[in-house]
Amino acid sequence: MSDKFKVDLEQQNPLYVNTKKTLDAVGPGMCLAKWTQVTLSLQVGHNHSCHHPRTHAISPQESARNPSALHNTRYKKLRRKEMLNGARPTECDYCWGVEDNSSIFSDRIFKSSESWSLPFMEQIKNSDWRDDFNPKYVEVAFSNAYNFKCSYCGPAYSSQWVEEIEKFGAYPTTDKFNDTQYLIEEHKMPIAQKDYNPYTEAFWKWWPDLYKDLHTFRITGGEPLLAKDTWKVLDYIIEQPNPNKNLKLAFNSNLGAPDALIDKFIEKLKRIEDEERASEIVIFTSCDTWGEQAEYIRTGLEFNRFWDHVNMILTQCPRVIITFMSTYNALSVFNYETLIHNVYGLKDAYASTDRYWNSAVFLDSSYLRYPLHQTVQVLPYDFAKYILDQSKLITYYAAPSFSPEHIGYSDVEVQKVKRIYDWMNAPQDASQQMKNRYSFYQYFSNHDIRRGTDFVKTFPELEEFYNFCKTIKV
Repeated sequence: MSDKFKVDLEQQNPLYVNTKKTLDAVGPGMCLAKWTQVTLSLQVGHNHSCHHPRTHAISPQESARNPSALHNTRYKKLRRKEMLNGARPTECDYCWGVEDNSSIFSDRIFKSSESWSLPFMEQIKNSDWRDDFNPKYVEVAFSNAYNFKCSYCGPAYSSQWVEEIEKFGAYPTTDKFNDTQYLIEEHKMPIAQKDYNPYTEAFWKWWPDLYKDLHTFRITGGEPLLAKDTWKVLDYIIEQPNPNKNLKLAFNSNLGAPDALIDKFIEKLKRIEDEERASEIVIFTSCDTWGEQAEYIRTGLEFNRFWDHVNMILTQCPRVIITFMSTYNALSVFNYETLIHNVYGLKDAYASTDRYWNSAVFLDSSYLRYPLHQTVQVLPYDFAKYILDQSKLITYYAAPSFSPEHIGYSDVEVQKVKRIYDWMNAPQDASQQMKNRYSFYQYFSNHDIRRGTDFVKTFPELEEFYNFCKTIKV
């Protein structure tokens, strides 16, 4: 689909056209997501509504007085005031850049058109900026307790990373990768799960009121199955005499927790399914390539056990959906074709009209943008041929529609892999690329020293490139 055709198609969509007109009647900066959506990072006491603006701090004093101030912070209310008064908040500049430089709709239109936003349009646009509003789409991280150390992740989301950086310090890359100083300066050092957390305390005071008319509740981390509050949420849903049956429930889990926790998780999901205590259950798990190379990227991953857990959930929970969130990076290139093939096998094996979306699994291939030394753009262009072959394979496995009779990848899944190929071949600044390659060697050579891994043995395809990067001086 050409960009022009895509733009024309979007502009003809009456839902988006009408949403934009209604928002613009209030002001050119109006966006319902400032009310209806929130991501809560309770382990650091920050939030944001929409993933584009930076997170901002939650006042523990404010949330102690008013637990809904986990979302309804004074800072956010001032941004709402700007929107209601016809201004464009500076922190939302991503959308302003899209709107001022193209004819396509920005995310403020898409987010405001969602089923968790649009029904509240009149209520919100007629509200006072000082009013509290319970969000309908809530994403929450209770803790950074984590059993993995993913190569591209960091201390804010992984207790394992905190331990490594405390022991060895930042990596000797050009940007001092995972130096915790910036977390200290921005007041984002995570609160350990064993320590008192005022934000979690406020959450549980707010939760009974929040739960009643939630549209979507998604638990992230850290690893949710290692957070005691995850189990508290599940038990609350199971024990409610009048459950919110419209709730869409989601979890971001690496599915690498101990077997006993996976078994416990399955049993609780089956109870919620059987008693229809949620309208939909989705597990978002992470897998960036196949086998031993996947284990190198995500230290702590036991790949075969992970794949067994995926099959256990799909077998024992006949309506649950699993989405593979694949962070496609420089180390994904060589075995991603095997992942595409085997995810197709899961689609074929577990598709059913009993599933919430008919298809059992989805592959969400998103290319890594940071850290720069781990993106596919650090590699020589010759390696793009692997991604081209992968785009051909996923196209071969494509299906025009989801049904048990015609299993396959959706157009979105196909286009995301093709987009990685296009992005890898995009023009780059040669000087910056050399710095990134210098950092590539510095990172992975130190990775081997700290974690007892062997980069060249695991990625023989990159031995020549790795040795070249070793010679770079900056």
